[in-house]
Amino acid sequence: MQERTSVNNPQIKAIGKLQQKKYREESGYYLIEGFHLVEEALKASVKYREILATEAALSRLAQLGLAYDEGKLIKISQSVASHLSSTKNSQDIFMTVKINQSEHFFFSYGKWVLLDDLADPGNVGTIIRTADAAGFDGVILSNKTVDLYNPKVQRSMQGSQFHLNLIKADLPDAIASLKAADIPVYASLLDPAAKQLGDFAPVAQVALIIGNEAHGVSPEIAALADEKLYIPIKGRAESLNAAVAAGIMIYHFS
Repeated sequence: MQERTSVNNPQIKAIGKLQQKKYREESGYYLIEGFHLVEEALKASVKYREILATEAALSRLAQLGLAYDEGKLIKISQSVASHLSSTKNSQDIFMTVKINQSEHFFFSYGKWVLLDDLADPGNVGTIIRTADAAGFDGVILSNKTVDLYNPKVQRSMQGSQFHLNLIKADLPDAIASLKAADIPVYASLLDPAAKQLGDFAPVAQVALIIGNEAHGVSPEIAALADEKLYIPIKGRAESLNAAVAAGIMIYHFS
C-alpha cells in the first residue's frame, strides 16, 4: 500500500486541485469525500483512480464488506486528510472518480428534470437527490448550470449521481429530442398563461423545466415548453425555493 504523509507531495497537490473546476476538466477526474459517497460509488462500480484514507478510515472501509482494488488504496496522514477536505468535519476518506458524462443523448422514454441555469449548488444537488428518490430517470443540466462536480453539489446529492442519468446539454437541443420521443415538456413559471399544478394529472412520461433562482425559466426556454405550470402560493411568501418547488412538482408527477 502506498503512503502519503506530506501535503507537498506532488500527487497530493494534484488531487487537491480537483476542488477546482479547471483541474477537474483537465484531468477528467473529480474528488468525492466521506464514507457514504465512497460506498455508493463502489456499489455502482464506477471507475476510480485511487482511494485515500487515514489508517482509522481504512480500517472502517475494510469492515464495510465492499469490493475494491487494494492496489488503489493510499494511506494518508491526518494533515493530508485535512488538506484535501472541503468540510470542517472530514471523515478522512476520499476517492478520485472518473468523470463520465456523455456528450450525446437520445431520449426514448422516461421522466426527466431540466435545470435552466441554476446557480446554487445546494439546490442542484437537492433536486437531483429528489429526482432519484421519486424514481425519475435523469436530470439534464444546462451549460450554465453550476458544475455538477462542485463539492457542495456532491454533498447535496448524497450519492444520487450514481443512480441517475445526469446530462449536461444545450437545453433547446434536449427539449427537441424529448419532444421527438413524445415526452411532454412542462415549464414551471409565473405567467398569465400558466396553469395550476393541480390541473395536471400524473403521466407516464414527462420533462419538467426548473428555472434559475433569481430569474426563473428564460423566455427562450419557456417558449419551447408544451405547457406552463405554477404552484399556487397560499400564504404571503412571494415565491418558493427552487429545490422545494422542484420537489413538489417531481412528486406530483412521480
